[in-house]
Amino acid sequence: MSHRSRLAGFIIDCQDTDSDTAAAFWSAALGLQALPAETDSDGDGAQYTRLRDAPGELQVEVQRVSHPSRVHLDIEADDIDAEADRLEALGARRIGFVKRWWVMEAPTGHRFCVVAMKHPARGQTPNTWE
Repeated sequence: MSHRSRLAGFIIDCQDTDSDTAAAFWSAALGLQALPAETDSDGDGAQYTRLRDAPGELQVEVQRVSHPSRVHLDIEADDIDAEADRLEALGARRIGFVKRWWVMEAPTGHRFCVVAMKHPARGQTPNTWE
């Protein structure tokens, strides 16, 4: 059965820094408007600040994390398990399932996430995989 996926955007992970504080820099650096921070409702304290109007309708967020600061990308798919399988066949490995997405690691050591596709009709046309 086929599924679709595409680049969703970039997440700027900021170690132990309030996402609004970190977003003030990234908003100015990238020329994107920062929206007010949102805290995840599941009680883990995750905090995200979305930067609005990124090119190509990509999602760009600043996120407070406890691990070292880094930038990671998200790949969105209409079937996240099928996409994780496809990426494993290319050499990636699953690190773990967190909340609603797969955290994965590329053969190069880069971490990325496979998340659910939100708006398939908007933005770049998704790739179709068999």
